[in-house]
Amino acid sequence: MKFIAILTLLFAPCVAFAQTSPSTLARVTQSGVLRVCTPGDYKPFSFQRAPGEFEGLDVDMMGSLAGTLNARPELVKTTWANLLPDFVAGKCDIAAGGISVSLERQKQAYFSAPYMVNGKTPITRCEDVAKYQTIAAIDQPNVRVIANPGGSNERFARAKLSHAQLTIHSDNLTIFDELTKGRADVFVTEAAEAIVQSKAHPELCAVNPDKPLQYAEMGYLLPNGDDVFRNFVDQWLHLSKANGDYAQLSAKWLGK
Repeated sequence: MKFIAILTLLFAPCVAFAQTSPSTLARVTQSGVLRVCTPGDYKPFSFQRAPGEFEGLDVDMMGSLAGTLNARPELVKTTWANLLPDFVAGKCDIAAGGISVSLERQKQAYFSAPYMVNGKTPITRCEDVAKYQTIAAIDQPNVRVIANPGGSNERFARAKLSHAQLTIHSDNLTIFDELTKGRADVFVTEAAEAIVQSKAHPELCAVNPDKPLQYAEMGYLLPNGDDVFRNFVDQWLHLSKANGDYAQLSAKWLGK
């Protein structure tokens, strides 16, 4: 009995700490600030117009989430390569901006419930659409594939298009100029971005965006182990879809 009592005394502080350790939910509510990591280079989800000025579907959604917590959103600029390291280091409370759900990211962080199915879709010059209908057609030695570094687009290109000529282009926003100017043939990205950028660049066309080359989901990155905050975010997202708020914002940024 004495042994059990000693163990109880030893572990009691740890249990108490685990029970009283504040959730992100409590911290955001108390501080009045929701810190959001975002690369800010991915239309229509998050785009940095100027220092400190962001716009996009996920920017508006984060504003909605912050509002439910009586907080203001604070956008923390990162890159795709540094997104997970910055998030794990505690630089933000949530990450958004067109983030693909992946098992690799799941190893170090939670994901919210997915808010969009958004699979990998090629974008190319309109006259070349017929050439690049499948992975096999793109994965050829004479095809110049371009990708942005550090995210799921680069991983897809390296895993599925290893026979093509791959160029890693550091600026996601100017990749589309590389295509229009004929310095690259294909960029494989998410369907939503391919559709939006084909509207912004009439020379470019999304290839079968309704039938992606690979299934993918979008979600928000959340602190690992924080079930309280994840449950709150999932419930907020559920209600946003149920009451039409998400549909309204989606129509604003995606046209659907």
